[in-house]
Amino acid sequence: MKPVRTAARAMLASIFVVSGVQSLTKPDAKAETAGRVTERIKPLLERADPRIPTDARTLVRIKGASDVVAGLALATGHFTRPAAAVLAANLIPTTIAGHPFWDRSRPDAAAQRTQFLKNLGLLGGLLLAAVDTEGRPGLSYLAGHAVDRSQRSIKRSQRSVKRALRTAKREARIAAMSAATARKLPG
Repeated sequence: MKPVRTAARAMLASIFVVSGVQSLTKPDAKAETAGRVTERIKPLLERADPRIPTDARTLVRIKGASDVVAGLALATGHFTRPAAAVLAANLIPTTIAGHPFWDRSRPDAAAQRTQFLKNLGLLGGLLLAAVDTEGRPGLSYLAGHAVDRSQRSIKRSQRSVKRALRTAKREARIAAMSAATARKLPG
């Protein structure tokens, strides 16, 4: 299963690495299309931090760099789950801005629908990669079992304490009886 998983990740990541390099080297080719999204989020970015660049060309380069880094991480098996999540998050605005098949006035609406569906398939693959634990237990499983182990440990401790109390009471009674017997003996 591991060779298949490794190959699938590399294949899935390849389009993001290639596209990211293109965005880094030729950002103008994608800046106009990205402008549809960047103009909408520009006020949010400016409110969040005025130092954040808001021009489409710079944002295309930033997205390209993150695609290259996350794509290489996914392809090489390093930080695969976060890398897949980053690529998925980056793919959503790209798909919406780049493939508006719902705009029937466009002559290429059918081609845009195909590209939109392709990106939807890539998004599905990235989501699977983002939740893939490679056969190891996930966080929810580990957390649930840790709680179960803790509860069992608490119950064992409670039983031990009850036993110790019973033993202490019994030994106290024996000691009291021994003391009473010792007082009755002549001596």
